Amino acid sequence: MTSQSRTILDRIGNTSLVALRRIVPSNGARILLKLESENPTGSMKDRMALAMIEAAEADGRLKPGGSVVEYTGGSTGVSLALVCAVKGYPLDVVTSDAFAQEKLDHMRLLGATLHIVESDSGRMTEKLTKDMIEQARIIAEEKGPFWTDQMKNRDQLAAYHRMADEIREQTGGRIDALIQSVGTAASLRGIAEGLRHHRDDIQIVAVEPAESAVLSGGPSGAHKIDGIGAGYVVPLWHESIATGIERVSTEEAMAMAFRLAREEGLFAGTSTGANVVAALRLAERLEPDATIVTVMCDSGMKYLKTFGTRLAANAQS
Repeated sequence: MTSQSRTILDRIGNTSLVALRRIVPSNGARILLKLESENPTGSMKDRMALAMIEAAEADGRLKPGGSVVEYTGGSTGVSLALVCAVKGYPLDVVTSDAFAQEKLDHMRLLGATLHIVESDSGRMTEKLTKDMIEQARIIAEEKGPFWTDQMKNRDQLAAYHRMADEIREQTGGRIDALIQSVGTAASLRGIAEGLRHHRDDIQIVAVEPAESAVLSGGPSGAHKIDGIGAGYVVPLWHESIATGIERVSTEEAMAMAFRLAREEGLFAGTSTGANVVAALRLAERLEPDATIVTVMCDSGMKYLKTFGTRLAANAQS
């Protein structure tokens, strides 16, 4: 491929894997963080957005001159907006005021048309998720665009199989556990499938909000960890994916996101904070020479206003 034919989409994937240096378990186990913030929009969702669109192009569901619709907490919408901008597809995004304003602004700047569903005091709930899905369904039915339907779309799994290949190559195959938070469950499922092709006994730990721990049998509730915890058991999830589930609260996730910035120089969102909290818990139970891989799902630049408000409140308390 010549330099003239390359686009920003060619920069998706092949992200770095780095070890935590200061936020480490006392038993000596290694925790490695896959820096998905290196993708063009600063999110791992770039991988799945490109995979869903290219699969639809390949089989004719998305034709030249067509358009796209999706419901999203923000990161998938930003990633789809990038892909659609490059490929020339109009994009309608159903989202909510529950999610970071930076993500909504980013989608608009990339040319997406937003449809805002009001939330319950800025919180993520099962009702909000299902209201957004229903509005996307109506738009798809009335306007006829291709609906990526991320909660059910299996095309994205291929993107995470490739991410598993990257992790295996970067670790030299030495990996004892994978930890990842669950939104659609596609990333956890796809990476787990890829890694299990080479090691059946690898531990796979799912992370969900403690306030809405439905995967581990708890009640549906409200939380403020962007991008995860839909409030119900999502279609791509099945119990055999994970060997364990960790519940992490919004407070724990946000506190760890701040620690990662201050102690490691890694500026990430709250889902990443939740991943690292869960990784530290697991590390204490594993052997000292174990290697755990988890994911820096996105950049903290997507949450500057949210984090700034929190820091201001902390300073006043």
